[in-house]
Amino acid sequence: MKKYAPLKAHPLKANTSFARPAQQLPERVALDDPARDVMTDLKVVSLVNVRAKAPMESANARMIRYGVRLLLVLDDADKVAGLITATDILGDKPIRFLQHMGGAHADILVRDVMTTQRELEVMKLPDVAGAKVGQIVATLKQARRQHAIVVEESGDGSEVVCGLFSATQIARQLGIEVQAGDITQTFAKIEARLGAQ
Repeated sequence: MKKYAPLKAHPLKANTSFARPAQQLPERVALDDPARDVMTDLKVVSLVNVRAKAPMESANARMIRYGVRLLLVLDDADKVAGLITATDILGDKPIRFLQHMGGAHADILVRDVMTTQRELEVMKLPDVAGAKVGQIVATLKQARRQHAIVVEESGDGSEVVCGLFSATQIARQLGIEVQAGDITQTFAKIEARLGAQ
């Protein structure tokens, strides 16, 4: 049997960070470019998630920490229970919940204001693979949504969330300056760009 020499061990330096997956999307796209040029690929980038039973405020803190406006919500079995957006947290959903159920703002859980799995519509990866950026914009606008989820079907017929579209990200890549969270303004600016082309 061969002899293998052990590698030299070194002390870990203070303030060491760690590698995070990163996807390099094109800086600029056009509406006729492939949709995958604006899709966050979850096989390359980790999607930030939160538990359905977590306090809503901790979900908000996670969004701020990671600089995102959407979290995938997981149940206790690590299955997709829904999603929660910054609009869900900062909009009127918490107020409506408290008016209906009572309690304090700090008592609100993610599951109380999230969009549930039953309410979600998704795009299938084979459809996205042949689509253009303009089709994704049209789909988001029709659904009046800031985000869209892409799923891939497994061999057993189950689905796996494999991608995500964000209207804000698409607008940025189209070279349009937008305020995060204002979906009406985002689509108006994209349409103005369409008219100019």
